[in-house]
Amino acid sequence: MRSIAILAFLCLATGAQAETVDVKYRGPVDLKPFACQSITKSSFVNRVCYDIANQYMVILLKDTYYHYCEIPKSTVDALLAADSHGRYYNTNIKGIGKDGSYDCRTHKVPAY
Repeated sequence: MRSIAILAFLCLATGAQAETVDVKYRGPVDLKPFACQSITKSSFVNRVCYDIANQYMVILLKDTYYHYCEIPKSTVDALLAADSHGRYYNTNIKGIGKDGSYDCRTHKVPAY
């Protein structure tokens, strides 16, 4: 019984496997360098993952991951703090609003 407990502890101590998600227009992205937060109060934005070193965000909208490049931490923080995540996303990130777009077709895409 004790050896089972030790084995279970060793499995937990080695850490979880890195999560990889399929990002539309990019393909697989390993989320190991990202800080991810699940969003429970939105029917549109379900998860936000941000890599501060590369200013790179992966966001789960409904059931599809998208990515945004050269996006400042202040913008991601404001998204996470917004009363309406969907409205903030559409106005300030997607490119509809005054703050412009963080489209990875026109901004630096980090290499992992």
